[in-house]
Amino acid sequence: MTRIIFVRHGQTLWNQELKYQGHTDISLTDQGIRQADLVAKRLSREKVVAIYSSDLSRAFLTAERIAGQFGLPVASFAQLREFWFGDWEGLTYEQIQKRWPDEAEQFVNSPGHVQIPGGETYTEVQERMEQLVLELVKKHDGQTIIIVSHGAAIRAVLCAALHMPLDYVGAIRQDNTAVNIVEYYGEQAIVTLVNDIHHLNAAE
Repeated sequence: MTRIIFVRHGQTLWNQELKYQGHTDISLTDQGIRQADLVAKRLSREKVVAIYSSDLSRAFLTAERIAGQFGLPVASFAQLREFWFGDWEGLTYEQIQKRWPDEAEQFVNSPGHVQIPGGETYTEVQERMEQLVLELVKKHDGQTIIIVSHGAAIRAVLCAALHMPLDYVGAIRQDNTAVNIVEYYGEQAIVTLVNDIHHLNAAE
């Protein structure tokens, strides 16, 4: 069994402004750094052997704060990036709705079937994430690892683990620095924790 702790990155300015980030490389706010330190402290008692991250700075910086608790390096992979929102990046949902009303409505009601203008589909996100995740499962049999990624990307992985159609991906919440735990027995998965942010609530 391989135990994977999936962590969403800390807060960014575009999170605050409700803008779609995708592959745009937006860094953490001061609050995002504090959140990363809190989740790092929360995970410090785990027996972690490796830490992997998206190569986008908001995830990588979060991973570095976590890695400092273990004295481990962070290995980054583009496969762990956020959903590529193409022409929608840097825009709010309201702005997107005005320019692409049909696609925006479909993205809310049946996101698994939407081709984002200039971007990718949830199926493509899930496939690239799952390919790397299953490679890491084989590499780390009997071990616990951490993967720091992004909200939509993690939701796509959780849908795969739960055998949920991607049209229901929006039913899974992912707050900043949310902790999710999945146990993999080969390609079979058991989800044991979703969107846990008690480390943030305890600090308030």
